[in-house]
This record gives sequence, structure tokens and C-alpha cells, in this order.
Amino acid sequence: MIEPRKWLPLSPLSTGLACKCPRCGKGSLFTGSLDVRDACSHCELDLTPHDTGDGATVFVVLILGALTVILAFWLETALEPPVWVHLLVWIPVISILSVVMLRPFKGILIGLHYKNLRHKYEPDNGD
Repeated sequence: MIEPRKWLPLSPLSTGLACKCPRCGKGSLFTGSLDVRDACSHCELDLTPHDTGDGATVFVVLILGALTVILAFWLETALEPPVWVHLLVWIPVISILSVVMLRPFKGILIGLHYKNLRHKYEPDNGD
């Protein structure tokens, strides 16, 4: 019987921000923009038990919403621009940043899920 390999614990933050496998830190976590691979291409970790749900979306909405409101208030008090300037500035900023932030946040949540529920990913691991 082959002894299962012991993997060093990796930071969910570093692997999530890099969008890499939470076990080996080398294989890509996503196949498309937000589609999680079925298995890691490097260490063959089964990634199907992950369940981030809408967690990444909630974090992005809360963080980006707070940041946008603060910056919009600052812009309003500093320059007092017309409403169309706010629309011209904030609609692209919110649209672009929400797409950019969603992928790393989903990766971080998958990394945290792997770290805290390793037994679902690796049932044969005696940890």
C-alpha cells in the first residue's frame, strides 16, 4: 500500500490571492473566469467538495460598497461635481473592481474551506 503524501500547510490567503491549489500551491484553481477545476493539475486534489456559495460575492459587495460610498462622499465634498460625473466615475469603477475582486475572494474562501474541512477533501488523510 502506498503511503499518502503529507503536504505542508499553506496560507489560504496566499493561495487564494494567487488563485492556486490550496494543497500544493502550484496548480491553477480555476478553468475559466470563476469555474473551479474538478481536480488540481499538479497534485490531483479533488476540488469538487468545495462549497463557497455566494460568500465571495457577499464579501465583494460589502467591501466594495463601503469603499465606494466613502470615496463618493469624499468626491462630493471635495469637488461638488454634478450627478453625471458620479455616474461617469462610479459605474465603471464598481463594474471593473467587482469582477477583479471576485476571483481572489473565491480562491481565499476555497483555501479556508480546504484548511478547515480537510477531511472532506482528503478522507484517507489521518490528520
